[in-house]
Amino acid sequence: MRSPFQFVLDFFEAEPSKSGSLTPEPLASRVLSPVQFAHPQANRSVVFEGVHIGYAFARAKRKTIGFSIGPDGLVVRAPKWVSLKEVEAALQEKSSWVLRKLSESQERFHQREHTRVEWHDGAQFAYLGKPVQLCIDPAQGSAQLVIGETHVLRIGVSANANAAQIRDCVQAWLMRQAKELFEARLNHFAPLLGVEWKKISLSNAGTRWGSASADGAIRLNWRLIHLSPSEIDYVVAHELSHLRVMNHSTQFWETVRSVMPDYAERRQRLKTESLAEW
Repeated sequence: MRSPFQFVLDFFEAEPSKSGSLTPEPLASRVLSPVQFAHPQANRSVVFEGVHIGYAFARAKRKTIGFSIGPDGLVVRAPKWVSLKEVEAALQEKSSWVLRKLSESQERFHQREHTRVEWHDGAQFAYLGKPVQLCIDPAQGSAQLVIGETHVLRIGVSANANAAQIRDCVQAWLMRQAKELFEARLNHFAPLLGVEWKKISLSNAGTRWGSASADGAIRLNWRLIHLSPSEIDYVVAHELSHLRVMNHSTQFWETVRSVMPDYAERRQRLKTESLAEW
């Protein structure tokens, strides 16, 4: 169970519960079947509306039954004192939610596969919501973004560089841009919210947009740099708001709304985003 002194914003959200959301499992290495959802660590199963669902079940130190759905599938955690019959009854009660979230998770996986970048001269990737074309120029010094009708990122790697070397060079540039932009947006929103952040670090998490700790430490996924400034601002405001309210209560959302009246629309767009597979 997560510490009450840290809150995170996940790609895949768990069903709300009294004890908070669960951390999603790692990304799946295969596409889930449309008629059978099987978690790779499944040890129990259930059938909803003719759909067979294999899920990973574990006992945990928590007060309620928790459901978490990520790209790998369904994870159920329950206190030791809760019987399997009660777990199955809870699953039946949440069957519509489970089926909907599993379908959404599978669709996200397909989208990620379709946006996988093949790293070579002329490849395209997203930067701040806009397409950028990659240009390999061995004579180029440090990476440089050339703004034009089509944005071009020129990188100085060998003409014989392999895909991994090209990817690493682009990623290093993107991470530098992300750190600079994130700090600027944190400094913009923090005074508006009446909070003070202490430290910013970049995350490489597969299923987490960011997190905030009560000590003022903020972690943001560097891949946010692929998204539009509007969506980046939402994540920044979301995490800073947790420095005032460390939960997702009505008070928390009102805090976010105080600096971002249209946060719900931005949040919805963020849910439908598909980041490039690196």
